[in-house]
Amino acid sequence: MMRILLCCSAGMSTSMVVQKMQKAASQRGLAAEIEAVGMEEFTRKIADYDCCLLGPQIKYKLAEFERNAQEYKKPVAVINTMDYGMLNGEKILASALALIDANKGA
Repeated sequence: MMRILLCCSAGMSTSMVVQKMQKAASQRGLAAEIEAVGMEEFTRKIADYDCCLLGPQIKYKLAEFERNAQEYKKPVAVINTMDYGMLNGEKILASALALIDANKGA
């Protein structure tokens, strides 16, 4: 089972994205645990997940979060603003899967 962490300023807006991603994963027949948290929970949670996607509103935290996640060899990326705004769970899930796959090959 893949585990994807989404992180935004408070974890609220991203919870809608989680629902869309879970639906997309289900349609693909993928077992996925997807959770949205506020940025203050990132450091405590990242070790338990395969990757983390940041909401566009906190993209300024990317470098800091990448440094923290490096300890656990976990990739971090920012969700595409258009996909986030359109709640495109399929595209965001695809981004997460690509991030996980790239990390496995690293």
